Amino acid sequence: MSLDPVQTNPAHYKVVFENDRVRVLEYTDQPGERTTPHEHPDSVMHTLSSFSRRLHSGETHRDVAMAAGMTGWLPAQTHAGENIGDTPTHVLFVELKDGTGVTSDAGALGPA
Repeated sequence: MSLDPVQTNPAHYKVVFENDRVRVLEYTDQPGERTTPHEHPDSVMHTLSSFSRRLHSGETHRDVAMAAGMTGWLPAQTHAGENIGDTPTHVLFVELKDGTGVTSDAGALGPA
């Protein structure tokens, strides 16, 4: 079973660019919406809106609040997320394809 977010959560993730080095995903959701478990390789994230999310990895969860316009590094991870705020989430992920692995490190929970 694939944990590719575009396949597991197609209502939220869409590919906006892809080549042999990177894949760029656009993520959107509304308050109260959730994703199913999925994985991300090492990525760069850029927030297009401000939002609050609860991220789940196994038995661990973490709440995050992000401001619009933030750009940051996300190590490879597996998680599920939910919008716990009162604003939509809008994010771009630039996923790297250079042989990176996926981990389930709960300490590396990112925003989606």
